[in-house]
Formats: sequence, structure tokens, C-alpha cells
Amino acid sequence: MPRTRNRRPNLLLIMADQHRYDWLGAGGADWVRTPHMDALAARGMRFTQTTCNAPLCAPSRISLASGLQPHRVGAMGNNAFYPRHVPTYYQQLRDAGYRVGLVGKLDLHKPDSFNGRRGNLPLLYSYGFTDPVECEGKMHAGTGWPEPHGPYNRYLQERGRLQAFCEDYRKRGRAPAWYAADSVLPTEDWEDCYIARRAADFIADQDGESPWHLFVSFVGPHDPWDPPTEYADHFRGRRVPDPVADPLDGKPRWIARKARGQAGASPEEVATVRRQYTAALELIDAQVGVLLDTLARSGAADNTYVFYTSDHGEMLGDHGLYQKSVFYEPAVRVPLLVAGPGIPRGESGALVELSDVHPTLLELAGLTPCLPLDARSLCPVLRDPAAEHRADTLSQLTTARCLRTARYKLIDNVNDSTELYDLQADPTELHNLAEERPDLLAEMRRALGRRLL
Repeated sequence: MPRTRNRRPNLLLIMADQHRYDWLGAGGADWVRTPHMDALAARGMRFTQTTCNAPLCAPSRISLASGLQPHRVGAMGNNAFYPRHVPTYYQQLRDAGYRVGLVGKLDLHKPDSFNGRRGNLPLLYSYGFTDPVECEGKMHAGTGWPEPHGPYNRYLQERGRLQAFCEDYRKRGRAPAWYAADSVLPTEDWEDCYIARRAADFIADQDGESPWHLFVSFVGPHDPWDPPTEYADHFRGRRVPDPVADPLDGKPRWIARKARGQAGASPEEVATVRRQYTAALELIDAQVGVLLDTLARSGAADNTYVFYTSDHGEMLGDHGLYQKSVFYEPAVRVPLLVAGPGIPRGESGALVELSDVHPTLLELAGLTPCLPLDARSLCPVLRDPAAEHRADTLSQLTTARCLRTARYKLIDNVNDSTELYDLQADPTELHNLAEERPDLLAEMRRALGRRLL
């Protein structure tokens, strides 16, 4: 038996790509089957008001890694690289003696499309990972024929399935945003199943000599809408909520243009997108179950904190929109579950930013951030769910900046009209109050200005 030296807790962070906040059984979504996520929520804390720092992959993930708002690190779009001079929390955990693993999508160097044969390029060690397996994102993976550019492409090539997979994705790339059809891959070859197997191997291989942090980053339920048939069959013809219908009165011009560009789906086609998305979530939930089961069998569960969240949400036809990059609730709000030793059971309505996970992980490991952060540790709320955390949350891209309080939301669109919503009276954001409430608009703008200092 190896000598056990680890006294610090292990940290398991599981992230989905594009999981909106309200598509979760624990949150009351009875049309979704997420039993493992629900069980995680039942034995820990579910944060119901979590906002991503940017409704787009790279800036959201860069903000999480740095603990800083996107505008401070030059990450306002998907063309961003992580700035080398800014420390990551991965580095800080590594320097404190943690083995730091990655399996899945990272997006800290997104403009560079090469992930390497094994997903362990030297750049990843500079970010702080000791055991990286960086996988391609969904659409990135679909461009890997005839030259694979990551470990998942290589896996499909070895299985003789890469060409068919990439040809299918080329067809999807020419289809409208709402096109949905089953994957050409069997369930075991779907990327999130591959990621879960590699992540389970990491957990099972730990010997107790060092504490570990594992970042498991699934690539679903991100579009295209292509779950394996085994899971899609679970939802054929089943009821899913109708999308929020919006005449777009009071919406800015750029949103109206975006909606027109994504229009054309019949009600049944929209419902099919929503069913396919739900099927992909069920598959991811099953992979969460694989990880939690592996953790339990490893004997480390009692000394491991488990987080589940997403980098941003998904519109799913609400307001006539798909995907993300807008600031309405389905795109900017994400699930956040935290369980582990000493974590109380329950829910918190505290206003949370996704980057707050960064100092929370450090504090649970007994560390303090090495530089001042915009992010704030959630540990006071984990000790007392009624504790105050934030007065507002900030999310931003090059197109707009969004400030959200417990009741109101300001969307300050660049070179377009401003939006202001009362989320208590108008939770689906249909009635723009910007012209009716100049006093409130001025107050929210002042608050936004303070957050951008």
C-alpha cells in the first residue's frame, strides 16, 4: 500500500458547455432526466442565481481561470488567448502541491486550433496543469478530417469513424441554426463519453500521496443538436416547454437581425431542437454518474469537493434565438452545484458570478489568491446560505455589457438601444423599461460604471 501524505481536500470541477440554468431536474424541470446532478444538488448547495462572466466560451473560461472580468484580461470574444502574465488558479494549486488534471475542452488558446495528438501540448503545463488531456470542442472536432488535431479526433480515427463524423458535421455547418438530427456515432464514441472515461481513469489512478484538482470539461449539450440515437429515442415526441415568443418590440436592432437570420423553423422543428438538447443533457448526466461512482470506489469521496456548472447557457429558440452571445437569462444564467465535506444541504439565491468558483476552490484548498481578484469566494455562503455575497453581477462581450441585480437587468448595447428589465415582474424579458424608467436606468448605469473601474 502506498504511504498516504495528502491532507488537503481534492477538488473536482465538472463543467458542461452551454447548459442553461433552468434545464435541470433539481430546479423543477420535470421534462429533463438528470438524476445524478439532482443527487449532487440534494447532498449539497444549489446556487440559483449564477451568471456567467460572458455568454461565450473563451471569455467565460478565461475569466474563471483568472478570477478577473473579461475586460481586464482582453478576453471580450472567442479570439482571445489567455494572457501569460496573469496567474491561473491551476498554477496556484500546482505550486501548493496539487496534481492538476484536465480532461476536455479548455479554450484558453482558442484561436490556435491544434490540441496535439495526446492533448498535452507544452502550453498547458504553463497554465498550471500537471496531467492535461485537452480535447476538441464539438464543432472543432468536426473539422478534424483528414488531419486530426486533437486526442478525440485520433480516437475516432483509430475506431474508423472520423471521416463519417466530420462529413456529417460539414453538412450540419450548411444547415440552419435549428437543424437537429441524431449523431452518426454510437453512444460509446460520443465525445462526452470519451471525456468521462479519460477523467475516470485520472480519478482511479490517484494514489493518495498528493491532493488533486480535476477539471472535467464536457463539450455538450452545445450545438449541433446531435445526441446519440440511444438517448434521442428517450425523448421522441415527448413534451418540452414552448420557447418564449417575442415580437421583439423594444429590442435593439442587432437582436432583431440575429433573430431574422435564425428564423424559419416550424413549431415541431423547434421542439425537436429542445428534445435533442435534453437528450444530450441526459447523456452528460450519465457521465457525471460515471465520475461520481469512480470517486466513490476510489475511497476519496469523503475528502473531495465536487462542483458542477456550465460556461454559459443556450437560448433554444427563446426570443427567436439560438445558441448564446446575448444577455437574456437563458444565455447568461447557468447551474452551479457544490457538494463535499461540511457543505450544508439547500439552496442559495445569492447573486454569483461564475468566476467566483476560482477563489472558492482556492479557499477550500486552504489557499488565498496571489493577486487581487474581481471574483469573490463563495465559502461564506457555503457556511451560511443566508449570507450576503454580491449586490450585482456583471457579464460582457464586445457587443454589450450586462449588469444584473436581484430584480433588475441593464443591457448596455454598443451602438444600439439600451435595454432595462424588471426580472421580478417580467422574468421572460419582454418589456423594455429603458424609456419608462429614466431614474432607474441612470442608477443602473452608475452601478455598471463602478463595476468597470
